[in-house]
Amino acid sequence: MLEQLAPLGQLKPKRMFGGVGLYANGLFFAILDDDTLYLKGDETLKPQFEAAGSLAFDPFGEGKPMAYWSAPAEAMDDPDLLVEWAHRALAVAARKRK
Repeated sequence: MLEQLAPLGQLKPKRMFGGVGLYANGLFFAILDDDTLYLKGDETLKPQFEAAGSLAFDPFGEGKPMAYWSAPAEAMDDPDLLVEWAHRALAVAARKRK
């Protein structure tokens, strides 16, 4: 996964939520959990994730999802599309940081 996301810049994985948090250029933008990549989203991206069939990250299965969405299946088969979705997640992380 780190190789596929390398075009984003400096990547740093960190253990969290029983999985791995991914940072690019200091911004927390994704979670790897149970072999699923979840990308940071917000109300702007939510409809796009839903339209792509993505599921919200609910780490404890309690119906309290976080603002992270599974990467669309078609993006997992297309490295360029995956990087495009990851850039969207990074943009959300940058807005949230401010």
